[in-house]
Amino acid sequence: MIQNGRQKVFVGLSGGVDSSVAALLLLRAGYEVIGVHIRGYNVDGCGDIDAEYARRSAEVLKIPFYVWNMEEEYKRAVVDYMISSYKNGITPNPDVMCNKEIKFGLFMRKAMEMGADYIATGHYVLQKQSGGNSKLFIANDLNKDQTYFLWTLSQDQINRSLFPVGPYQKSEIRTFASFAHLPTANKKDSQGICFLGDVSMRDFLKAYIQTDPGPIVTTEGRVIGEHEGLSFYTIGQRHLGVKVVTGKKGNEPTIARYVIDKDIKTNSLIVAEGGDNPALFSEGVNLAEINFTSKEIPNRPIEVMARVRYRQPLFPATLIQGEKNWRLDFKEPQKFIAKGQSAVFYSEQGEMVGGGVIV
Repeated sequence: MIQNGRQKVFVGLSGGVDSSVAALLLLRAGYEVIGVHIRGYNVDGCGDIDAEYARRSAEVLKIPFYVWNMEEEYKRAVVDYMISSYKNGITPNPDVMCNKEIKFGLFMRKAMEMGADYIATGHYVLQKQSGGNSKLFIANDLNKDQTYFLWTLSQDQINRSLFPVGPYQKSEIRTFASFAHLPTANKKDSQGICFLGDVSMRDFLKAYIQTDPGPIVTTEGRVIGEHEGLSFYTIGQRHLGVKVVTGKKGNEPTIARYVIDKDIKTNSLIVAEGGDNPALFSEGVNLAEINFTSKEIPNRPIEVMARVRYRQPLFPATLIQGEKNWRLDFKEPQKFIAKGQSAVFYSEQGEMVGGGVIV
């Protein structure tokens, strides 16, 4: 990452260890670093704590620090999108939308207006140069790789971004933070959706979406209970959070039940019983809002490696352009396909080349 000439980088300091070490690594590489904490929408007040960690990290690093208030934009672009998606019975991906609209949208534009050469984040993604452009590859720490959430980026956005932590393991990042006496060195990683904090998704949605009970139905047509409302369930969910009535007595063995569909017309939640139930699997998906990180769009079927959920092992598939939507055909059936989630595709070498929304 050593560079010639002193270039200016605005680093998004989230208040976590990854972004603070990103700033540290950029300083060591000779960049002029400015720290920015994005104040987004927050439910339980943890955003104030994160802002303080970000400020203290900037203080240790002796870099300029700003807080940019983007609460209204975040609420409109990320939170409202998420609520609307759940109301319509699909499962959104707010992290993808946050990256698209806020971090690599509003934040990048404002940073460039203020003279930045680059922005940087603490995402775990490996960045390589090829033919004058940057390309994104799966991070060296496979357990932390975040390429899945960056498929909406354009080539121009990637060229203006830096991802310093991508070559390292999480344990190394912690060690760097400790040696630099960063206050985030031992701070726990955030879990789940950042703006919810310790508030559960179901409790959050109930503040915006009315409960609308209906039957829980197996793939065989048996009614085994009552759900609270289709909006509160996601495809692949096992723990339903309600009492299931089986109609049997005695010591019945525990049966795993998974949500596989939502019938909006009958307000029914469809579940499959057993982890190997054929109803859990799909042979392919249709995609909308397709994006390729390079400027070239293939006009023929291409063989890719893909994943349809975060941290899923890559699997081979064929990407085909149709008249209305793209189609991703799987070489082998895959479990738990949820409309609204992202399908992301890669080259055999691990380059993240694009993605789309499952419809």
